[in-house]
Amino acid sequence: MTSRMPQPSAPNSLRRFFDRVVHRSFGDLALRDDPAADYVSDLLTRFARTETLYPAGALPGQRLESVVDLLLEIQRAWDADSPHFNPVRERELRRHIGDYTLFMIGLFRERVEHLSATGYYIREGQRSYRFVSEHDRADARPEARLFRALADRFEGYASALTYMRKVYFRPEHGTPDLPFFRQLVTEW
Repeated sequence: MTSRMPQPSAPNSLRRFFDRVVHRSFGDLALRDDPAADYVSDLLTRFARTETLYPAGALPGQRLESVVDLLLEIQRAWDADSPHFNPVRERELRRHIGDYTLFMIGLFRERVEHLSATGYYIREGQRSYRFVSEHDRADARPEARLFRALADRFEGYASALTYMRKVYFRPEHGTPDLPFFRQLVTEW
């Protein structure tokens, strides 16, 4: 039995917006044809919803709000004496750790640095994407190569997201509103 994380559908305009800014940023950084661009756009679209950023845990009412929470949930999934025993869940949790750490380091780098967690996030993100890649390779899933690239180039993709935030989400002419939010409001 495979447990799936919720994948609420985001409005198409939000996905189109992220497609444009991610592809533009990747193009600016000579990553134009990188297959991870579509994955990163999807990640940003999914994480626009807080319930996707912080998934539910196995326990009723539990939200997994940190990398440590997610790692503890992996341990819980492997506890054979627990009613929540579900080792298959490790893949989805590892993918989420990779996605969460990439998102946080890429868009909220200063916050991660303030927590002195940059190295930890990079290691856990790479390790998690590598796990997903190996799991998918063993299952002969075509996504294995994508997750291997995300693991191998984790810091580069995080830097591309930081670049995107600084270049395309910056205040213009000293105004407090961002073009990102202005464009979202007009498209929705």
